[in-house]
Amino acid sequence: MDTKRFNEELSKELMEKLNNLEEYIRGLGSLAVGFSGGVDSSFLLAVAHEVLGEKVIAVTGADASVPERELKEAEKFCSDRGIKHIICRVDPLSEDGYRHNGPDRCYFCKHGIFSEVKKIAEENGIAYMAEGSNMDDMGDYRPGLKAVAELSVKSPLREAKLTKEDIRLISRAMGLPTWSKPAYACLASRFVYGEEITEEKLHMIDQAEQFLIEHGFFEERVRLHGNIARIEVPAKDITRLASDEIREAVYERFKELGFMFVTIDMKGYKLGSMNATLH
Repeated sequence: MDTKRFNEELSKELMEKLNNLEEYIRGLGSLAVGFSGGVDSSFLLAVAHEVLGEKVIAVTGADASVPERELKEAEKFCSDRGIKHIICRVDPLSEDGYRHNGPDRCYFCKHGIFSEVKKIAEENGIAYMAEGSNMDDMGDYRPGLKAVAELSVKSPLREAKLTKEDIRLISRAMGLPTWSKPAYACLASRFVYGEEITEEKLHMIDQAEQFLIEHGFFEERVRLHGNIARIEVPAKDITRLASDEIREAVYERFKELGFMFVTIDMKGYKLGSMNATLH
């Protein structure tokens, strides 16, 4: 990558981190990136493609916990850049540890997905696998990282000491459309721990969140507590959500989807809020 054009936009520290990332990736030789289409994996994939060219592929795991809009965005990102993109269909619901939704749910999901990524990498003559966790992910409860370690998946963004803010700033300088994309996690993260995950419930949450997005709430979560939908939006958006016109429309749509009660979290949106139940 010709990083000279970034000098005016990026600090010396960010340039050093970017250079370290490039050198680390170059040393791998070939790479299969577990690609969700989010901010982190999009940045990793873009840098890897500039460094390795055709020796990098993107692999996206698709199942009921991944909204169709996310798959389409991932496909477009790769198509626009000429990156080989493979979508593998996985079924984490067939795994009891995932379906029963204990605190280690993400371990079973990540293990299943990267087991498939490993097969695809081998079939395509790719030496290494990589995922997009960054330094900020080290401070939260992330059982999926255990599966990453067990399967020898590389974490280049952590190796380069990149934070989420670093990644957004460099992504913007690179002109990546994902630089300002809201944080996203799979739909299974909307379930309170211990509540069984089913395809029907995942579909309910997907449609509920899509309805909020269509009404201009781009940073949102619909958390499931039994038959209760707990809506999280940023604090600044709570008043608009609670306005009569939108509130009534949301209530009616959520009832159609099968929710018995619909609530607004007065604290506002918080990434990973379900993990609070573990403490």
